[in-house]
Amino acid sequence: MIAGVLLAAGRATRFGGAKLLSRLPGDGEPVGVRSCRSLLAVLPRTVAVVRPGDAELAAALRATGALVIACPDADRGMGASLACGVAAVGSADGYVVALADMPWVAPATTRAVAAALAAGAPVAAPWHAGRRGHPVGFGRACEAALLSLCGDEGARRIFEAREGQAVRIDVDDPGCLADVDRPDDLTTPRIRDG
Repeated sequence: MIAGVLLAAGRATRFGGAKLLSRLPGDGEPVGVRSCRSLLAVLPRTVAVVRPGDAELAAALRATGALVIACPDADRGMGASLACGVAAVGSADGYVVALADMPWVAPATTRAVAAALAAGAPVAAPWHAGRRGHPVGFGRACEAALLSLCGDEGARRIFEAREGQAVRIDVDDPGCLADVDRPDDLTTPRIRDG
């Protein structure tokens, strides 16, 4: 069983707040809701991690069908939020970690990462135009390391420690590189720095 972990507990300071509830052009769906629906389309066992007190976002994500948890240590950074999400999922064959501010990731990309984990990959990630994107997958062997994360480092260290074993998935999906950081990114997606 491969589980999804959606990280939605950031402060959105560069955006100016409430980034994940901001509406996307076209259908007007909130950024975080679109990201969550995309992950759930592939991984029905998905946990969304939010900040304590972020009731509006929690309700919006819960309405998609995700299990929503508030991370009491969200202020400590992405690593703490990820550890909280993995703990809430419990034991799984793998974890696909997605970022809630990346609403343009194609479900096919997430499906490919999950399939790589199901086939035994210790870590897996999509690549587009020569760059590693998101979501990133971690096999069961990474569970203890994910649970021990704290601070703002996220899982980069875990991925890099196993990079020689990583499954690289080449995708035709620019959405795996694009995130929302500032209000202008809603109409002109920004390519992530990494």
